[in-house]
Parts: sequence; structure tokens; C-alpha cells
Amino acid sequence: MSFSFLQRGSLPEHARQLVLASDEPALVLESLVTGIDNLRHDVYLSPKFAETARQHIFKLVAKHGNVEELVAEERTAVRVPARPKVPANRQSDASDFKRQLTELHAIALNRAKAENNVSLDLLFRLAVLKFQRTELLNQYGQVLERCRARVKFYEAPRQSGMNRTLEIRERLAGFQINKKTVLRRAGQDLFVLLREAEKETLGRTRRSLFGDALTATYELFLNRLVFSEDGQDNLLNAEHYVMLGTYDRDRDRFQAMRDIAAQYLKSLGLVPDVDDPRVDGILNVPENAHEIMAGGTPEDTSPKGKAQKALLTAWTELLERENVMGNVIASYEAVPLLAQYSPPINPQQLKNALTSREERKRVETLLEEHGKLSPDELHAAARKVEGCKPAERAKIAGRFFADFTRYHRDLRRMETVMASMESVNVLGNERFRELSAINNTLYEFLLAEEQKPAEERVIHHVVLKADIRESTTLTRTLLEKGLNPASYFSLNFYDPINKLLPKYEAKKVFIEGDALILALFERDGEPALGVAQTCVLAKEMIQVVTAYNERSLAAGLPSLEVGIGISYQDSAPMYLMDGNKQIMISKALNESDRLSSCSKGMRRLLEDRELLFNVFSFKAVEDEDTGGNPDEFLLRYNIGGIHINAAAFEKLRTEISLQAFDLQVPMIWQKTTVRVYAGVVPLGQGSFHHVIIREGRIAHVDARDFSLKHITDRHYYEVCTHPKIYQAIESVSNLAATAR
Repeated sequence: MSFSFLQRGSLPEHARQLVLASDEPALVLESLVTGIDNLRHDVYLSPKFAETARQHIFKLVAKHGNVEELVAEERTAVRVPARPKVPANRQSDASDFKRQLTELHAIALNRAKAENNVSLDLLFRLAVLKFQRTELLNQYGQVLERCRARVKFYEAPRQSGMNRTLEIRERLAGFQINKKTVLRRAGQDLFVLLREAEKETLGRTRRSLFGDALTATYELFLNRLVFSEDGQDNLLNAEHYVMLGTYDRDRDRFQAMRDIAAQYLKSLGLVPDVDDPRVDGILNVPENAHEIMAGGTPEDTSPKGKAQKALLTAWTELLERENVMGNVIASYEAVPLLAQYSPPINPQQLKNALTSREERKRVETLLEEHGKLSPDELHAAARKVEGCKPAERAKIAGRFFADFTRYHRDLRRMETVMASMESVNVLGNERFRELSAINNTLYEFLLAEEQKPAEERVIHHVVLKADIRESTTLTRTLLEKGLNPASYFSLNFYDPINKLLPKYEAKKVFIEGDALILALFERDGEPALGVAQTCVLAKEMIQVVTAYNERSLAAGLPSLEVGIGISYQDSAPMYLMDGNKQIMISKALNESDRLSSCSKGMRRLLEDRELLFNVFSFKAVEDEDTGGNPDEFLLRYNIGGIHINAAAFEKLRTEISLQAFDLQVPMIWQKTTVRVYAGVVPLGQGSFHHVIIREGRIAHVDARDFSLKHITDRHYYEVCTHPKIYQAIESVSNLAATAR
């Protein structure tokens, strides 16, 4: 195929002004063992989810096939193959299916994070998609079998009502004729539900655990074509992309249009040959269509706009020369006609009738046979195709290039997913499941209620200490006012904090009048988010105290000052027994005590300053004078702050994805650059919480007047609580997102 343009020599010059991207979809599974056939990875999906999915898909097929009442169980009337019973409290409806689907996806994500292998989650995604695609066909067969059983029932000698029998036969025939339409609609419902779950919960959970690095890989699954049979459904393409030809004689078949697009890219000097792999890479990025020809509406007020207009003209002329421009225009004009004429008219036949008089006559004959369908709209659309003006033709050509690249991208993504799906073996046979499990080659994904109770083996733990400042002075002040200190501490601190503990499964280790010590445990086989959840718990504790302080001040009561220390230990705690009472032994207890403390001198120095941070660490002696443990001789400030140890920060970096930001903020001595790390903590059930960690550097001060000597290279870490810090990061993040 060859062509030439009057402005051919200038096209590469115009193209040099463009900034184009390229994309080659890929899905790689790594560090996974093959299953019992030594070829594929064995996956076993939750039986409860599988049954809920089957019943949900069964209902979708019946609904879109317009046979819902025909498949309703009437045990006294029709004997149909029994379906597995579902308990009354586990009814298969859209909400239950969506809940289980979301839960199972979250379980797979957490497992992938715990085992530091994202391929586990990708394997699950492939398996659950393969299962749903298989069940679409299986459940269509189940619905069809039940409809046939209903027909036999009405055809029985004792039954009366010939009209009803004829009606059911017609419904059954329509169900069979419209099989592709039924499966398409049911599949798109499944896609929409997955997209909602991804938007509401799964996407945020994944980004919080793995960051944005894997976004392109997961976009492969958010593709409506993966729920279609082969990606070439006329009605699906007409609604969401563009309806290309499907008959062998059609000039606008996908491959033919891809070849034309390749010739066009070659003419721009973007690829050396039509078979170059870069052709697919460029066509896989729909944004390139806007960059090349502005979606069919370039403005020639700038050099780039003039170049885009020339490139659009070249593309339009190429379509005209290849004699496909009429097909392109017809593909859009046919869409409004589909609702009226299809069925009974095939969508491709309807589209071709807009460009071929011979085909139009055939369609008119078919319409006459159906009696009530007028050809007026068909004739009006044909006139629009024939009378389309040059300016409008160019605009449609640009629109087509954009729609074609979107379809090209999604088709290539679908092919990538389908190829990867071949490496997955979704086991349904119990014997094969046992064989794979015995050989340690089985990947099971079960709902929480189906999983065997894990051994209560603690592998890591986090200790949180909340220390109330000046509790003695506060108690004396309350007594002098004739108030009850016990009820004050209880109502303003302990009671509201107690309500938070079940949410995080935090356990009380110790409690006294001015301090509360909590522990969060990480157990073998559970999601390892101990530090992240402790940080969120600490933030909520600070927010609770702040809210109650506002009420106390309004009532003329004193306020509470709290400092929180968080220490992570990469092991289980030990215990000694005091009678029947367990007493925890852990170095994290002592460290959390130091982190929550506040030096009186530092409090006097900083309490009146307006700062955005609540935790500071200083040293006033040389390291060689500390006897080997410099941390014990640090001067700390912690009023309303959350101080975490370095081990907790490093653990947090493995739990969630943290993004570093540098902020210019006022500090104690001057305005300076502060490094913070922002991330999102998944708390389950679609709940997420932002956390920001400040990495501070310990200042060396003069012990006599606390003047700054220099800033050391040693770090300390604070969970930020000031709203302005979160607002600043949100603003920077939005700017970065806009720039991308």
C-alpha cells in the first residue's frame, strides 16, 4: 500500500513539533511455582464467593435475556436440575457479590504485600477474571436449560393454555438468538461493578501499599473488552469506541485500518516501516491522537496548531484515498439507528446500507417483512453520509483516529490479559485441589470466614505510650475548684480513648492516673500494618484530646496536655507471671516512655511559640560524655505530639507507600526546609487515613541558654498532626497530579 501527498515533504517537519508517548502492555508473573500440570499456576478461589458469583451471573443472564420469570423456581410445577442451596443470610445479590469480590481482592493485595510479591495479586486478578468469563457461558447454559424445562412443562398433556406455550417458545427462541447480546450486557455489568470496587476501595488500597509504580499494569484489568468474547462486539464498539467492519469484504476491518494508520505514521517520519513495533506503541496511547491532530478540531492560531491542521488534512486525504472515509462516517451515523433497527437488522448490515445502495435495498426488503419498521430514519442517515461537507469530514476523521487508538489500546491490553490468563489454572475439582496443596503448588484465596484460624503467634509488636503532662498540678487545680479529678480524666481521656481500641485491636498493657500504655501485635499470616495502624490510632487520640480540650476551655475547665511515644520491636514481647496476671517485658516499653517524655526546660522554651510541629529532640552534651547511649541524654519536647522511633519509621516504609516532600516552614530558629513523608493507611472496609511523618534532625544546643550550636546528622521522627501540614501536602500533590 502506498500513497503520496502534495505536502508530503513537510509532514515530518510538522511532526517534529509533537511530543508523543508509546506504550507496550505487559503482564509478567514472577516468583510463582507452576501447578500439577507443570505448565500453569494452580489457583483455588473461595467456594462461597464462587457460588455467590454463579448465582449473581445467573440472575444477570436471566435479566438481560428477558426470561427472569421463566427461570424462577416453582418446585411444584417444574422439575429442573437443582442448584446448590445458599443460606438465607447469604443471598446472591449485587451488593453481596460486590462485597465478597472487594473483600477477596483486598485479601489478595494484603497477601501480596505481606509476601512482598505483587505477582500474587496479579495471579488472583487473572484467576477471578477467568472464572467470571467461564461462568458467563456456564450460567447462560443453566438459564437455557431451565427455560427448556419450563417449555416442556407447558407442553405436557395436562397443561392448558396454548397462548402461554407459544409465548414461552418465542421467549426461548429470542433468548437463543440474542445470546451474544445477553452475554455482552451481563459482562458489562460485571465490568461496571469491578470498576466501582476499584474506584471506591481497591485502587486506594493498592496505592497505599505499593504506590503508583504499578498503575499501568493494573489498568490492563480495567478494560471493558476483557469481559467480551473476543473484543469485536459491534454494539459494544459502537457505544464505547467505533464500529469497525467485521466481514471479510469490509474495507474498514481492524487490521486494514491499523495498516492505514501505520502508513500514516510512516509518512510523518515517526516509524521507518509499517511493520515496526513502534506503530503499536504509538497507537496504544490515545493521548497521541490529540497531540497529532487535536481530536479533529485544531486551531491554527499557533505554529503547533497549524502543524496539527496539516496533519489532520493528510489523515483525511489518506482515508479518502483508501476509500474508507464513507465507512468511517457511516460508523457514527449508524449508532442512533441501532436502537430502532437492530434487531432485526445486523449492525454491520445497517452500517453498510448507509454507503451502499444495493445493501440499502436489502435492508429495506427486510424492514418490509417486519411491517412496522419504517425506513425513513435509514434514508435520512444515508443522505447525511452522502452529503457530509469537507470540514465535517475532517472533524470526523480526527474523531475516528482518537476512537480507533482507544480501541487499539484496549484490544492490545485485552490480548495481553488473555495470553497471561492461559498460564492460570482455576481449580474446581476437589481431588486436583488436594493434589496441588499436598505438593505446595496451590495458591488459595479464601474469604476471611473460610480461612482456618491462624495460630496466635505474635511475630512483631508496637507499643504506644500516652503521657499526660503535669497531672499532679492538674489534679490539684481541679481539687481547689471543688471538682473531681477522677471523673475529669475518665470523661476527657480514658473513656473516649477506650472506644478507639477495638477499631485497631489495640490491647491495654498498663494504665495509671497520668499514662496509658497500649500494644498492637502483628501475628503470623495477618496483614503486617502494625506501625501504620498505631500511627493512625495516635492521631485519633490527639484529635480526641484536642476536641475535649475545646469543650473544657469553653466551660472554664483546665485542658489536658498529652505526649505520645511509639516504639516498634521486630519480635514478640516476653511475659512474666504475677499470679494469674501476665506482665509484658519489652524494650519497646522503655523506649516509648522516653519518646513520650518532655523536658521541663524545653517546655518552658517552646510552649509559647507558634510551630507547626509538636516534637523536637536536642542534645546538650557531647556524644562521648553519654556513656554509650546518647538517646538517654537527649532533651525532648513533646506536647500534643507523636514521636516514633527509627525502627517504627523503617517498618512503616515497608507497610505502605510513602512519598517524600520538602516543605519550607518556620522552625525554632529560622525558616528552613523540612523533609516529610506522606502515605495512606488502609484500615479495612473501604476506610483510609492519611499520615505524614516528619524526619527531623537533632539540634546540638548550649545547655546554658539553649542557643543553637549546629544541626547534627542524627534523625528523629514525628507523626504530624497539624492540619496545615496536611493541607500543604494535598496542595503539592494536586499540583503534581495536574502536571502529570
